[in-house]
Amino acid sequence: MFKTSLIALACATALVTPALAQTYETEHGAVTLEPFVEGLEFPWGLVFLPDESMLVTERPGNLRHVTANGEISEPIAGVPEVVYEGQGGLLDVALDPEFETNRYVYLSFAEAGQEEGTNSTAVARGVLSEDMTELTDVEVIFSQQPKLPSTLHFGSRLTFDNDGYLFITTGERSDAEFRVQAQDLDSHLGKVIRILPDGTVPEDNPFVDTEGALPEIWSYGHRNMQGADLHPETGQLWVAEHGPRGGDELNKVVEGGNFGWPLLTEGTEYTGDPINPPEELPEDLIPAERTWVPSPAPSGLLFYTGEMFPEWQGDAFFGALAGTDVIRVDLDGEEVLGDEFLFGDEFPHRIRDVVQGPDDAIYLVTDAEAGEILRLSAE
Repeated sequence: MFKTSLIALACATALVTPALAQTYETEHGAVTLEPFVEGLEFPWGLVFLPDESMLVTERPGNLRHVTANGEISEPIAGVPEVVYEGQGGLLDVALDPEFETNRYVYLSFAEAGQEEGTNSTAVARGVLSEDMTELTDVEVIFSQQPKLPSTLHFGSRLTFDNDGYLFITTGERSDAEFRVQAQDLDSHLGKVIRILPDGTVPEDNPFVDTEGALPEIWSYGHRNMQGADLHPETGQLWVAEHGPRGGDELNKVVEGGNFGWPLLTEGTEYTGDPINPPEELPEDLIPAERTWVPSPAPSGLLFYTGEMFPEWQGDAFFGALAGTDVIRVDLDGEEVLGDEFLFGDEFPHRIRDVVQGPDDAIYLVTDAEAGEILRLSAE
């Protein structure tokens, strides 16, 4: 059965005709892609709740509860005010590892600075009411510094590791004058951040004792990471990262590691001009696990662990914004064997997020004003 929801009709649920389901042939057989929810406005992040319903962010600033039957709620109250410009807005959403007892929800968003026109990535947490209508006790637990006059490259994926630490990916704000700070340890630009759930800094972060360094930093030299997930065997954080014109990357994040941006890249400027490396490079730059030229523009990252697609267990998936596709990265443990573009050149959707559902299907969030959640299954 296919489900859709219309916000304007008091969350009424209607049936979608089965003709909207499509079959695609993949390297491991046929899969079915069907609409699950319609009527979202530029959705960005999705997380499943214990009752198999969902929380979904909309970039204009709304957090929605979507029931397991596909009904979309009115906006949940208490969401922080966001800067909805360019790539900014309300971005990712995550649940506390102890959500069933504390009901903490974490949101990343573009936060205004005190100086007019400036902003940066921030993360807030609040307590979700039992009736799913309100966030209370909302507090900002991380605010990227410095705040700058840019509406690009917010990063913003949120991932808890198996020890309960929160990883936050940030962007370097794109402009040439800003992006050099991805190499600077006194700036949060172009970094993976690691904090405790209340925003305090773990004592074992790699730069806690480095003079002048911001203690929240876990790794640096990143461009714009819009995908993050834990490897199912090792528990290590991996990220999907936008390159410039070409040079998108899948990276295995190493504590204290320097991933090279903007010193070294396989891409070029958007003008086509080369990005030439300096004569002397740091000796400890960490290479990507895989790169893509031209850029599919990755967003979302999922290591699949379900039973519905046994041949895909352990593989990584991310959405393609420029490539309008979903890319499967074939993995043997941590070794990248190759990749597969699942849907082909005529696939119409920009995919913003990729999430494994409680039914082991894969749910895709489309990046559009009339946004959808699509369900990919073997059925």
